[in-house]
Amino acid sequence: MDFFRRAAVTPRKLGVLAGTFNPPTRAHLTLARAALAAVDEVLFVLPRVLPHKEWEGASFEDRLRMLQTAIGEEPRFSIAASERGLFIEIVRECREEYGPGVELYFLCGRDAADRIVNWDYGRPGAFLEQLREYQLLVAPRQGAYEPPPEMRERIHSLAVPAECDEISATEVRRRVRSGEAWEHLVPEEIAGLVREIYGS
Repeated sequence: MDFFRRAAVTPRKLGVLAGTFNPPTRAHLTLARAALAAVDEVLFVLPRVLPHKEWEGASFEDRLRMLQTAIGEEPRFSIAASERGLFIEIVRECREEYGPGVELYFLCGRDAADRIVNWDYGRPGAFLEQLREYQLLVAPRQGAYEPPPEMRERIHSLAVPAECDEISATEVRRRVRSGEAWEHLVPEEIAGLVREIYGS
């Protein structure tokens, strides 16, 4: 794991927001800020390898530049790159960096939680085993997430404003391509970068 920014805290609870950030949106920042009520530090992780999708759009360097600009001087935010893309792989990289005592919480929306929990991991019970190593903090997205009963002790809800429901990086890119207004969907600090990177 390569760090580009490291918070000056020693967290007991670490929130991990892994994503492609293509581009970072207001929803990403809102999710991270909301998580600070439950964790000591939020680590934005940009994987160099994407296990479930193709790498397209902005370059790794451009995404990193947008992310660094978007989070500004928030003292409890960190940024790192992971060599792998699966949650369990990122968890183990975090363990190496932060030590065995830190509690790890992945941050995501309801739609991502559905995918994560129901993914085919190759054998029954595999995801439940993963939840021994980390927990999930799930924000509502077109509705609240209801975890399976056997996972309720490890999957928790995270309150964010309802206006985040319609914000996604896909929608930003679509609006840029079609000439519709998109600036309100990204942190204002990166509007110029988004225009430069995606406008052409």
